Amino acid sequence: MSNQDLSERVNLSPSPCLRRLRNLEALGVIRGFSASVDPVAYGLPIMAFLSVRLERHTEETVSRFEQQVVRFEEVLECYMMTGSVDYMLRVVAAGLPEYEDFIRHRIHRIGGIASIDTSFVYGQVKKTNVFPMIESA
Repeated sequence: MSNQDLSERVNLSPSPCLRRLRNLEALGVIRGFSASVDPVAYGLPIMAFLSVRLERHTEETVSRFEQQVVRFEEVLECYMMTGSVDYMLRVVAAGLPEYEDFIRHRIHRIGGIASIDTSFVYGQVKKTNVFPMIESA
């Protein structure tokens, strides 16, 4: 979206709008800009969520898992969780054979994993990067 379009949408003139945008970037509220890519059109139609539980929660086990996962291009997101699982990963693959290869030859080789539960995505109801408005006091 251009600064002109943004300024019209938020009902500000372009100059103050750009100043506020740059201020939000400087404060770290806005971390960057990105394109929204269709994974199917890109050639990665398989999307799965992996629930991972570690055998132990030692510093070494946790560190090894996290250091390896950040290196895997198939992993788009990885979250530390509360509850019955330790991590939730969002993973993409070109097909089921590629997904199986990823699990067998990358995830399993990390070691220290007690269980992996996979849920495959077969449809999307909502996806947004827009945060809800917060009313100031």
